[in-house]
Amino acid sequence: MAMRNVLRLRNFSRHFPDVLKAQSRSAGSVAQTASQSKTSTFITLSALATGGFVTGYLLQPDVSAEELELHPPKLPWNHKGVFSSLDHASIRRGFEVYRQVCAACHSMERIAFRHLVDVCYTEEEMKAIAAEYDIEDGPDEEGEMFTRPGKLSDILPNPYKNEEAARSANAGAYPPDLSLICLARHGNEDYIFSILTGYCDPPAGVELREDLYFNAYFPGQAIAMAQALYNDIIEYEDGTPASVSQLAKDVSTFLKWSAEPDHDDRKRMGMKALVILSLILAASYYYKRHKWTVLKSRKIAYRPSPHT
Repeated sequence: MAMRNVLRLRNFSRHFPDVLKAQSRSAGSVAQTASQSKTSTFITLSALATGGFVTGYLLQPDVSAEELELHPPKLPWNHKGVFSSLDHASIRRGFEVYRQVCAACHSMERIAFRHLVDVCYTEEEMKAIAAEYDIEDGPDEEGEMFTRPGKLSDILPNPYKNEEAARSANAGAYPPDLSLICLARHGNEDYIFSILTGYCDPPAGVELREDLYFNAYFPGQAIAMAQALYNDIIEYEDGTPASVSQLAKDVSTFLKWSAEPDHDDRKRMGMKALVILSLILAASYYYKRHKWTVLKSRKIAYRPSPHT
């Protein structure tokens, strides 16, 4: 850091020599004590400060806020390949994690029960899951609201009635909606996985408020959400060991699907487009060769007239 400031000061003195000379004369008593060349730079800075010159240019910090954050590492997701699809078994397990853990605080206002049909559940399975929820509906013929079992067309229920209720239950913090969270954060699913597994004790000298928790991957490292995932906090229906990393991986995959439900269809259409365009390219090349073969293969011979 000190070396960077020295270099910035030297660059400044190269562009503004007259200013430096004038300020040095106004603080001559300080400059006379500088007998060694390696300390002249810091003496000049002192002279500028005592002369009343605004040193904001010289003291501009070289470290941006982004450099103080711990960026999530790039993880080897199996859907990152050009021809790779999402792991639908992981999507199903991730929905289990959301239902049993995340849904206590977070909503998913863009996802309905029907969206999961033929993705990771059958229609009958999804109808049974939706029926477990009590959905407020109405008004009825008498103008009263009533509750009914959930249907496939219903949106996943919100744990809170409004934003004020959510903030009141979470010490002023508002749990974000998770429908598009994977696209709304830099790092996408890498960020989500890192946040869920990045809780640890704060380093020495760092004190947090009582309602905040230290997370190395969260901007500012102080997050209002407590650690939500622990080993064996839930039991997967397919018998997969529910370790913290497995839980975080599955729910990250589920949130990747919720943000991009057309992920697999888009790649499938891309593959079809490549096949069709390859055939068109081959046909175009053949047609070009067919049309130009006469011009490309003809021979022009000069035969002078015998009368000349």
